[in-house]
Amino acid sequence: MKLKIYIDFKTSDYRHASNHNFWQTFFNKGNMGEYNIYRSLEKVKGEKLLMTNLYIPKEDGSTTEIDLVMITKSGLFVVESKNYSGWIFGDERNFNWTQTFPNKQQFKFFNPIWQNKGHIKALKAVLALTEDSLVHSFIIFSSHCELKKITVTSSNVQVFQQNQLKRMLKRKQYNEPRLTSDEMQAYFQMLKPFMHADKKTKKLHIKRIQERLSLAKK
Repeated sequence: MKLKIYIDFKTSDYRHASNHNFWQTFFNKGNMGEYNIYRSLEKVKGEKLLMTNLYIPKEDGSTTEIDLVMITKSGLFVVESKNYSGWIFGDERNFNWTQTFPNKQQFKFFNPIWQNKGHIKALKAVLALTEDSLVHSFIIFSSHCELKKITVTSSNVQVFQQNQLKRMLKRKQYNEPRLTSDEMQAYFQMLKPFMHADKKTKKLHIKRIQERLSLAKK
């Protein structure tokens, strides 16, 4: 089994796209969840371009980190990956969502729809995109959790688990051609410089997040 996992990792393009080796991937919960989704997207049929760990600049000079972007003829799929367990409760209108365990422990986490909305805003700015219908927001949870009560009101947002990914992508609105191959490649090249961020960029990104969290607690 371990050998199969290793061989599967070696055949994936994830290690080149993310700059994460096998150990960095499988011994980091967030990276592992991201890899599992990337691997699932790689297996999706049809023309596509995949990118991961994009550090996109924002208007205030900080950056926003996008887990995954898949560019297809149907548009750009911006993925926020959540490798959580337990029961998940959330409403698009609420600041925080809740992770609950059978022992009644509860943890709050920032609304991932709002989180991805910020990612998409920065992405659209660097690409000079004005058509909302070209960008799809996917919030993908691992198969280790259970989505108990999730309320979503926006038509371009989907919240689901990884094992539902293929079924989700078969929906009509995700198969209508909107971009040509040349346009797909153009968007890919425009986003490419934001991949493989250096240590300084990552360190500053984390510092800004910690500062915002500190202010939110006051």
